[in-house]
Parts: sequence; structure tokens; C-alpha cells
Amino acid sequence: MAEVDFSLLSLEEELTCSICLSPFDCPVTIPCGHNFCQDCLLQSWTDSYSCPQCRTVFATKPELKKNTVLSSVVGTFKLRSRKDELDLSTEEGPATKQDVIRCDTCMEAAAAQTCLTCMASFCEEHLRPHRENPNFRVHQLSEPVGDLLDRICSDHHKLMEFFCSEHGHLICSFCLQQVHKGCSFMSPEEQRHIRESDLRGKLSLLDGKIMKNNNVITQMKGMQKKLKVTLATNRKKALSADYQLLKDMLAREECDALNAVDSELESGHTKLKTLMKKFTGNVDNMSTAKEGIHSLLGKSQTLAFLQASFNMPTAVNFDPYTPRINLDSKKVIASQAFASALKVHLIEILKQPIDARLLRLKASESAGTFPLEYFNIWKHVKQRVSHVNVVLLLLYSPDATVLTLDPKTAHKRIALSEGLTKATVSEEHLNYPDHRKRFTVCSQVMASKGFSRGRHYWEVQLSSNNFIGIGLAYDSIDRIGPNSRLGRNAQSWCLEWFNIKLSVWYESRETTVLVNPSPKRVGVLLDCEGGTATFYNVTDKAYPFHSFVFPFAEAVYPAFWIFSSGSSVSLCKLQA
Repeated sequence: MAEVDFSLLSLEEELTCSICLSPFDCPVTIPCGHNFCQDCLLQSWTDSYSCPQCRTVFATKPELKKNTVLSSVVGTFKLRSRKDELDLSTEEGPATKQDVIRCDTCMEAAAAQTCLTCMASFCEEHLRPHRENPNFRVHQLSEPVGDLLDRICSDHHKLMEFFCSEHGHLICSFCLQQVHKGCSFMSPEEQRHIRESDLRGKLSLLDGKIMKNNNVITQMKGMQKKLKVTLATNRKKALSADYQLLKDMLAREECDALNAVDSELESGHTKLKTLMKKFTGNVDNMSTAKEGIHSLLGKSQTLAFLQASFNMPTAVNFDPYTPRINLDSKKVIASQAFASALKVHLIEILKQPIDARLLRLKASESAGTFPLEYFNIWKHVKQRVSHVNVVLLLLYSPDATVLTLDPKTAHKRIALSEGLTKATVSEEHLNYPDHRKRFTVCSQVMASKGFSRGRHYWEVQLSSNNFIGIGLAYDSIDRIGPNSRLGRNAQSWCLEWFNIKLSVWYESRETTVLVNPSPKRVGVLLDCEGGTATFYNVTDKAYPFHSFVFPFAEAVYPAFWIFSSGSSVSLCKLQA
């Protein structure tokens, strides 16, 4: 049992919490394997969840469970420590009582000095012979010694009058001549003086260390107050100011968007009022004409009837119509598309832990260090983008990508020209060689370059907004089956203009019908890490009108569907 207790005492450091530096109190273990007091760990977790010892960061708050084995060991350790302290106090008690050394003659009075020659201690009264009798003058007197028997050499039964410096213990004169011959030595009193001096030095060192620790504790208490009163308050103010700025920006954008809808509503009402007034006037004129006809029909005299004139109102030459009124101006559509795209983007960012969010936004950095390869797209669209959309583009920081079309994939009705950057629907089948990658059923073509990482941007010029599709496809898309058309399988995504409708297709389903912005030029922003592809109308001002959100199983390629004869798509060269 003693061996077990010794092992526990030797593990004091391992049984100590690294936060409070005390034995564990309700120890818990976190996923990285380190143990802490439950209260200490919870107090250390404020803004994030990380290990105070190895700094491992956890995305969510780990579930804490009590380490019952460690708790039992710590309990045993505490009991043993208290027992040892009790034993130590019990052992020191009798020694305190024996601090008073009695006279060996009267056994009552306290000894004044000890004679190392007589090997006895004497009070002042019984010490008089040593002071007054010349025969005792050669006797060696010292301060009272309580351990006289311990100072007798067990080998030679003589007083150990010397201290061997080399071997570190008391010796007698015979020891000095024999076993310790040649060793350096001194008197016990000299050795005591040296050791006392050393202990006083250590005492001074301890005092200094205690003072420094107390000073640091005082500084940390001041720091606690500063953290709470100054630093935390200022940090909260800064954070509140940043988030308030974002709120204000979004509030202004929301206000502008709502005002755009109100403006469109007012314009619609005005148009309807004008037309209703016009048609009401037409009704009044035609009603008056009806009354004129009835009046003529009521004339009994034939001559008067024939001589009377009648002119039909001009309103009868036009059919009335109900005007097409909607709230789909470019500004309204742009505001709605932007809000939708920004919502998707923010949702994806806020799903991440706070440190991962910074990596998602890091690409934008600052205008002064904006990567050189991004300037092509930036210079190309900056005159056509509202300030909020600029923020969106900067968040993505895409590469302005140079694309060409892959002739091995082109359907035989797709003619490629202008350096493989333009695809046109031909009246006749072209003499393309057979190839496993060629589309044989649908008039489609893919780009020669696919993407699996990074952020990329390209633009496409459309000859019309009818029977054309723009999308993305895996290289594994079917080329010969009836489901090889873009969006009609799980290997492709497509925005498709069909007659007057713009719709989104994926997995053979028309997932969404969009308000048709009828763009002549479409920008595509692909974020492989974020798993998004956003489509922009960049005809006059750049604004997003749809985003795909999907995980990348493999590299995706830009892909196009063109059906009408003479229709074409062209990959645009972004000017620096």
C-alpha cells in the first residue's frame, strides 16, 4: 500500500489542472485528450471553443463528460496528502517540546552550555567549575547540544569534532587520520555557518520570487479590470459599429429595392388610369353615337332621314385592350436577384466556423493588394455594376477565365468559328469524325476546360433569347442517350430560354421558372470551394439573376445548348 501512495504522490503534476494549477475538481476530458476542471474549462470558453493546453480549435462546443477514473485517483491523492500533513505535524510536536535542553546534573534548569569534553550539558550553576577551575579550561564548551549521543563516532566512540567537506558528514579525529585522510574538513560550527548562509540566500530568493508573483497577481487583477472595463467595452463597441454599418447598408439597399417596387407600382397605376380615362371617353363618344343613330331611326320623314348626316366616332376603328402591367423592370429584377444571391452566399458563409469564414472572405483582401489576374474582370464590369454587386464580386475574387469550345464534343449541327469561341446552329450536318465525347442527339457543345477548384468568371454573348441554354456539366454526362440534354440528368445544370420562358433545369426537372431578364450577354461566376455558380445579366449593368448551389463531385465544364438555325453563342474576351 505504501508503494501505491508513493506513486500517487509522484504524480502530483499529472493530477493538476493546467488552468488553476490545483488538483482536479470534477475533471472532464475533451476530444484532444487533455483534462481540466469542468468550471475552469467552461470559464475559458468565451468566443470560441479551443483546448487551453494544445490550442486545438473545435467547430462546436464539445460535449463534456466527467472522467470518473481520474476523479477517483485525484480523490485518493487528496486523502493521502492530508494524511501526510497530519503525520508531519505529529512528528514535529514532540521536537518542539524538546527544544529546551536540561542540565544533566540537576535535570531541572535549562542548560546554558554543553561541554564536548565531558559530553554533558550544564546550567549556569553547575557550569561554575568549568568557568572557575583551571583544570577545566581545556574543555571545549559550546552552545547547548541536544543530540550528544548522535555526535559520537560509531566506529571509534569519540566525539565527531569535524565535518568532512568532501563526504558531507561529521567525523572524529581518528576518522580524519584514517578513512578521511587528505579530505578537506572544518568544524561543525563553520559548516553550520556556511549552510545557514546558503539557506538565508535561498530564503532571500524565495522572498524575491514571492514578491514577484504577488506583483504579477496584482498586475493581473488590474488587467482583469481593464479587460472588463476598457478592452471588452471597446471591442464590443467596434463590433457593434461594424455590424451596425452592415445593417445600415442592407437597410438602405432594402429601402431602395422597395422604393423601386413602389415606383413601378405608381407607374402602373398611372398607366392604367390614363388608359381607363381614354377608354371611358371612347365609351361616352360611342354612346353618344348610339343615341344619334336611334334619333335618326326615329325620324318619320324619309327626306329628312336621308338628308341627315352621321359620322361614326374614331374609337370604333380600334379594339380596346388590357395592357400588360407588371413589376419586372430591370431595377426590380436586379434587386430581387441580388437579394436572393446574397442570401445564398451569406448562408453558406455563416454555416462555417468563424475562422473558416475569414478564409472565404480573404480573397478580396484590399483594393491595393487586389490580385493582378483579377483586374481583367474588374476593369471589364466596373462601369456596369452597382456598388453592392461590386462587393459581391470582390467576395468571390474570381479568375477572369479564357475559354474555348471543344470540337470533340460538338454536335454535327454545331459549327465552331472565331478560334473555337463561337458556336452556331448549322442547317446541314457537318463532317465531324465520330468521337466518344461527341453529342449525337442534342445540339450541344462543351468547353475544353473544366474546373474543380478556385473561383472563375467568363461571359457569353447570345444571338437571341430563345431556344438557348447555358449551363455546367460533368465530363461524365451522357452523349448519346435521350437524357443527354443539359439539365435532363444528374450530371448537368442549365438555364434555358424556351419561347418566352426562362427556367432552371436539373435532374430532368424544371426546378424554377425565373423572371426573364432577356440578356444579350451573360456572366458566369463559378466558386468551386463554395459550391456555387451565379449567373449575371451584364448587358448594361451587372446583376445576378440565378445561383446554383451544389457540391462538386468532379470537375465541371461550361456547356451550351443551341436549337434554332442560325442561333449562336460566343465566348467573350474580357478586355483589360
